[in-house]
Amino acid sequence: AAHNPGVVAVLLEPIQGESGVHALSPEYLRAVREICDEQEWLLMLDEVQTGNGRTGHYFACQGLGLVPDVITTAKGLGNGVPIGACLARGAAASVLGAGQHGSTFGGNPLACAAGLAVVQTITAGKLADNATAMGRLITEQLLDDEAAAANIVEIRGRGLMIGVELHKDCGELVQRALEAGLLINVTAGNTIRLLPPLVINRQEAQELAAAVA
Repeated sequence: AAHNPGVVAVLLEPIQGESGVHALSPEYLRAVREICDEQEWLLMLDEVQTGNGRTGHYFACQGLGLVPDVITTAKGLGNGVPIGACLARGAAASVLGAGQHGSTFGGNPLACAAGLAVVQTITAGKLADNATAMGRLITEQLLDDEAAAANIVEIRGRGLMIGVELHKDCGELVQRALEAGLLINVTAGNTIRLLPPLVINRQEAQELAAAVA
């Protein structure tokens, strides 16, 4: 920023999913917030993966004690129906007035109805709390399995956004897991990324952990 006076905002993911599920520390985020305030920059958070209850709070920033100026959300908001949204406060919210920004399918009634239903379901069903409980159960069961634990470097994440880092490359596990009826994702070569549905129950969480182990 010292060499570029054109900086107006900082955009971060509170938990970086594609790099192997790495959460930014509260201390780091507080420092970024302070710098943004000093420089009069916007602090924007990409919560497409971390939002909508997945990390144990409706938005991950709530569990990190951070208040951003802008939050983006998408996939989880529609539960399969295409939708994206941008939430803003303060000066960021005053930039665009009603009708100043639009697109052909922006504000689609069907997508908005789906988004509203998802928000209501997550809130009424306390699914963020369920994400915390089931994420803890999956993590503890994996670490309690001696054979599985021997291959694990670290388990990271929050709620039902879980990264299981192994000692070796595990890309081939994706197909093997699929053949066993389990959808997983591997990031950074050796990290299994688990993003179970927020409605997962105790039995399903135990079955998931057993299958991964």
